[in-house]
Amino acid sequence: MTDSELRADLHSIEPIPDADRDSTGPQQMWIWAGANIAPVNWALGALGIILKLGLMETIAVIVLGNIVGCAIFATFTVMGHKTGVNQMVLSRSAFGVRGAYLPSILMFLMTLGWIGVNTYFPVKVSMGILGQFGVPDTWLIEIVVITLVMAVQVLIGIYGFYAIRTFEKYTVPPTIAIMVLMSVLAWTRPGVVNWSLTTSLPPGAHMAMLTLLMTAIGVGWGISWVTWASDYSRFVPRSVPSKSVFWYSYVGMFVPTVWLGILGATIASTTLDTDPAKMVSAVFGGPVSILVLLMVLHGPIATNILNVYSATLAALSAGLKFSRFWLTVIVGVAGYLVTLYFIFAPSFAKAFDNWMIGLLLWMSPWAGVVLADYFIKRKGEIDVAELYRSPETSAYGDINWAGMIAFFAGLVAGWLVEDGLVGALQGPISINFLGGADLSWLFGIGVAGLVYLGLGKFATSPSSIVASSAGR
Repeated sequence: MTDSELRADLHSIEPIPDADRDSTGPQQMWIWAGANIAPVNWALGALGIILKLGLMETIAVIVLGNIVGCAIFATFTVMGHKTGVNQMVLSRSAFGVRGAYLPSILMFLMTLGWIGVNTYFPVKVSMGILGQFGVPDTWLIEIVVITLVMAVQVLIGIYGFYAIRTFEKYTVPPTIAIMVLMSVLAWTRPGVVNWSLTTSLPPGAHMAMLTLLMTAIGVGWGISWVTWASDYSRFVPRSVPSKSVFWYSYVGMFVPTVWLGILGATIASTTLDTDPAKMVSAVFGGPVSILVLLMVLHGPIATNILNVYSATLAALSAGLKFSRFWLTVIVGVAGYLVTLYFIFAPSFAKAFDNWMIGLLLWMSPWAGVVLADYFIKRKGEIDVAELYRSPETSAYGDINWAGMIAFFAGLVAGWLVEDGLVGALQGPISINFLGGADLSWLFGIGVAGLVYLGLGKFATSPSSIVASSAGR
């Protein structure tokens, strides 16, 4: 690797200059593939089995849901490519300069949770594999593993985008080879997969669980990445067609997510467990365990270096005046504490499902507003300089109330048709009229987008008029 390929990223949230936009389509694919070749996707697939769905229908939800969800995600990468701007600053066109502070703060807090989620898996799987070689599963060993993994993640996050793309470029291909070996072993050994596993749920509960799974790990998985999308595509040269950025990002997200989801579902069909350590020990042993351990350690690092980097961009987009270096350190410490919470949670599966449903409750309406603003209202034309002006002088205004009202309308609409595992996330329409079906992602995006466009037609305030004309 050359010095130009692996260099310090000195950029913050300002637009990336053309001279520094040298990322290729395949590099974008490796970034998103690396972020999703992670043990968390084993649990995503296993979740359907734990919810008492059949194996084949779980696989169908994973495939069909991600066809849609990954397309929504890839659409957001086009925004960063066209503008050179990170995702949270881009949302200022829809919410106003300070209005966009709200989603930026939500993004920052959410990313801290993801760091904890993704660090949970290498700890649990590593302990399961190390146990085969006589290493005891103690809290001290777990702390050591967490500390080592977090230190590497923070270091790469500090170094920035160029280190991230180089890490993914050189580590993803061999990791894919390990995925192939794992899949062959899991799907060819007798007794590992119960291919005939069917649901034991009555019809009403069956449909409810299918929609819940579609929200949590089908369409919802792609949506859960949209607030990161432009942070990396902003480094792709303008000369590269946006269509290429879309498809490379789509493939990088779709293939490993679906592949590992199916692998997790098939293994769980026999183990009936989402504990990654038990899933690994049920199928892999001896020398293969070492290879699996390497993939397990790679996965969360490849994912969390994106989380660490994007968390700092979100904090800066919310107006925090720290340097990116110190924000990265703060993110690492906070992520460390969240990891400890997930490690000692009584049921990771339930905690994770609640986590995913809760995320999508706000991300779906945010996505609806931003999509409507960028592609329909402004037809893909953004005045980049105005995004960075003061709230008093920016053409996009201080707070765009049309965006805020639409966001909260989508939030309420999504909650009404949501069926989480805790009472606070169980909407009355879902529970009382839809038999527990969860359509929160669809109503969140749809209602927020429609309300935003509707309010735009009737807006009369000076700030609204200026904001709506800024992208012409």
